Amino acid sequence: MVTRPRVKETTTASTDVRRPALGDPALPDRYRHRYLILAVCCMSLFIVSMDATVVNVALPSIGRELHSSISGLQWTIDAYTLVLASLLMLSGSTADRIGRRRTFQIGLALFTIGSLLCSLAPSVGWLVVFRMVQAVGGSMMNPVAMSIITATFDDAKERARAVGVWGAVVGVSMGVGPLVGGALTDTVGWRAIFWINVPIGIAAVVLTFLFVPESRSPKPRRLDPVGQLLVIVLLATLVGGLIEGPRLGWTSPGALGLFVVAAGSLALLIAVERRRAEPLIDVRFFGSIPFSSAVLTAVAAFGANGAFLFLNALYLQEVRGMSPFESGLWTLPAALATMVMSPVSGRLVGSFGTRVPLVLAGIGIGGAGAVLTTIDASTPMWVLVVAFVLFGFGFGMVNAPITNTAVSGMPRAQAGSAAAVASTSRQTGVSLGVALAGTVTGASAVASVGAGFAVATHAMWWIVVGIGVGIVVIGFVASSAAAQRSVDRIAPLLDA
Repeated sequence: MVTRPRVKETTTASTDVRRPALGDPALPDRYRHRYLILAVCCMSLFIVSMDATVVNVALPSIGRELHSSISGLQWTIDAYTLVLASLLMLSGSTADRIGRRRTFQIGLALFTIGSLLCSLAPSVGWLVVFRMVQAVGGSMMNPVAMSIITATFDDAKERARAVGVWGAVVGVSMGVGPLVGGALTDTVGWRAIFWINVPIGIAAVVLTFLFVPESRSPKPRRLDPVGQLLVIVLLATLVGGLIEGPRLGWTSPGALGLFVVAAGSLALLIAVERRRAEPLIDVRFFGSIPFSSAVLTAVAAFGANGAFLFLNALYLQEVRGMSPFESGLWTLPAALATMVMSPVSGRLVGSFGTRVPLVLAGIGIGGAGAVLTTIDASTPMWVLVVAFVLFGFGFGMVNAPITNTAVSGMPRAQAGSAAAVASTSRQTGVSLGVALAGTVTGASAVASVGAGFAVATHAMWWIVVGIGVGIVVIGFVASSAAAQRSVDRIAPLLDA
């Protein structure tokens, strides 16, 4: 009788089931490559993050070839972010239940298939549907990949470095996205922006199978199908009302019906989630001022970013007559500023708390909005560059304090759920920002934009100024004594 050597087991801090230690000599070689596992996870983040900026640059070309209205282009962005926002928390709990590697692989496969289908879309309607397929896959990739990284790197310092690399990939993808998207759209066509995801996705699926060990939670959260359905209905009807309102008419039964359903879904969601032992969204979190501030900041800042990318892609190409590559090149200063300031923001949070970076973020975003309220069809390009750098500075400052504030004061067992709500809020903000940008500028009601579009954007840029002011105020409120008292009040409830 042959006996197999016993493999040493360890328990990770992320509540994984007991699994072989990654450094154990008895473990197969393919499971000991921690940094290869990190690279595979970063591949998924890269293609998902880059996809947003790539598509924004290609929007005018997509609109011309598929004869799409502006509202159709809005749905091209928002169909993706809505589905992503709706399914992030479900995907996390599913991965804990059936296995993180399995969920990650399914997500990679769906995202790759969705990308291929997007490249073959015969109309904007089909493109929107295929973007939703992409988003279902995307929801299974990034949050689950972070769980895999947390489970893989047991040492706190190694985990911190791994998370730092993970965060840097976001900045790199944002920086190269407009250039890659612009170059491909100019030379090959907009469909090529989806082709590049296919070989990367296939390679990631294979590498995940070969090198990423399976892990799952010993006590996975129960599924909450009612809560999940209500979240989907709430987000879809709210964003749908904003996008279609100008076309349907704000007082039309269709538009009013969408907003009524959204309000009813929100009320029902709160009522249902209060009664569940393991809710999809624990409404008690919102009793914490820092947590509520983090959610509000995420929605506002990422809403401003969604509007910024959407409106500038149309302005630079349709009003200023630039090619996709040229427009990507001119928006590069914003991406570079975000890339540079993101790690600086993390250090500021560690040294001074969240107030300083939030105030700086509000000043940057609000200042960019103020500059953009002056643009017209012939604004000097240096003025635009100043606005883009200011926006990138502010947006780079805002991410670290959002995550830190969201989990501040939460029990360790609840920190993951709190961070998931903050991530959902980011994607929700992008959806609302794109929808609001089209509505405020009047672009949702027309098939294309003209020279007057630059002036029409001023109203949205004033809203961005207001968002900047709001973030500054939140910076002070979220770090106040009253905020700390609110955390102390709900802590015993969450511990229980």
